[in-house]
Amino acid sequence: MKWILGSQSPRRKELLAGIGIEFEVRIKDTEEIYPETLAAEAVPEFLAALKAKALLPDLKANEAVICADTVVILNGEILGKPVDFEDAKKMLLKLSGQTHTVITGVFIGSSAKTVSFSDRTEVQFETLTEEEITFYINQYKPFDKAGSYGVQEWIGYVAVKHMNGTYTNVMGLPTHRLYKEIQNFIP
Repeated sequence: MKWILGSQSPRRKELLAGIGIEFEVRIKDTEEIYPETLAAEAVPEFLAALKAKALLPDLKANEAVICADTVVILNGEILGKPVDFEDAKKMLLKLSGQTHTVITGVFIGSSAKTVSFSDRTEVQFETLTEEEITFYINQYKPFDKAGSYGVQEWIGYVAVKHMNGTYTNVMGLPTHRLYKEIQNFIP
């Protein structure tokens, strides 16, 4: 099986390579819109499928695509990627001192079959000062990250008080589950 990663995320590339999967990257611009009636917990799996289904028609018989989407949920609200500094600051102030949920939805598909799943991790943040939040945003520019943070960066080292679930899920790809799903996917 030839694996295709439907993502340009450097973190997803690193994580997939880290579990020993050889792959190439292919993407198709896909408008990430989901029904407003969809439960927040179902959004990442829906969006991962949306991205993958855009690539499925172009796959050869021996190819399979892996797509993922990650959301940060606080009190039922999805905190997406920030649009600017102020938006990032607002999100991080909301997350400060709180426990939030990170859910990554994954879709694996070929011309013969498809599988999708989600993984969730509860993350408890320490209380952060405005100065710490400003430092983080200025230094790490988390504008391409759900919830305005990367757990593998400074903020993950100093703010994550407790985690119930997997670290790689918070990074954007639940490698433990994905590895097993890939093993089961291969005929």
